[in-house]
Formats: sequence, C-alpha cells, structure tokens
Amino acid sequence: MRFLRFAAIALAVLLFGFQMAASSARAVSIDEGYRTVKLNKEGKTVVITNEQYEDGKKLFNDTCSQCHMAGRTKTNPNITLKLEDLEGAFPPRDSIAGIVDFMKDPKTYDGELSIDVLHLSTSRLDLWSEMRKYKSDDLYNVAGYILVQPALQGEMWGGGKTVN
Repeated sequence: MRFLRFAAIALAVLLFGFQMAASSARAVSIDEGYRTVKLNKEGKTVVITNEQYEDGKKLFNDTCSQCHMAGRTKTNPNITLKLEDLEGAFPPRDSIAGIVDFMKDPKTYDGELSIDVLHLSTSRLDLWSEMRKYKSDDLYNVAGYILVQPALQGEMWGGGKTVN
C-alpha cells in the first residue's frame, strides 16, 4: 500500500513537472533584428519579444487572417499589409501606434471615411464581438506581428497571386 501511494505521488510530480516545462516553452525564437519594428510616426523603434510575436500571431490567425491571409487583403487586393502599403496610407499605418489606431477606429486608405461597419474594430463591439476579448496588449502584439512579417517573409508577405 505504501509503495502504491509513493508511486502515485511520484507520477503526479513527474506529470506536474512536465506540464510546467511544456507550458513555459515557446515554439518560436526569432532574431532580434527581425523583431525590431517602428513604434510610432516619429520613428522610434521597439523590439517585440518572441512571446509578443507568438501571441500576436495567434490572435492574427484567429481573427484577422479571415481577410488578411499571408498579408493580402481579400476585399481590396490592391492594398496589402506590406510595409509600402502601410506607409502609403493616411495616416501612415507602418508603426505599432498606427496599426493599433486603425484597429480601434478603422478608416479608408486615404483617412477620409470611417469603415468601422466593414472592418473589425474595438470601436464597434456591437458588430465585431470577436474584438471584445482584445486588450491593449493584444492590439500591440497583433500590430507587432504584422510589422515583423515583411522582414521574415519578404515579398511573400502580401505578395498576392504572382508570389503565393
């Protein structure tokens, strides 16, 4: 009886230890150079952590990839998530702050009209219930993921039919 109790405790300790080790491990380790992105329109940069990148990737794939698979835009293939397209928007969306602002209050590419009834946003949670779970850190991580992708994937990110 004592042996069974000891074996059960030992097994529980092993399983608990394995679970702790497995849950804290991250699957991605990207060089810091790729993870250095523009923070704001003034040009300040920041290094996204591997954890932020991985969290942003998960959220992007869960919510954004329905329309932005591999950086393309289903509804308007002429405007992608490539850095050139993000830079060309008004206001520019080539920084974490720019993308976060867009996710809070999306506007057309020229910045003239609100498109919060057409694009996921935190400003219209009545329409976009999937955004209810997003906190500020989540928006930051998604923006970081979007900005890291061009460095990692090159022309494949937002490349469209000719590349993908």
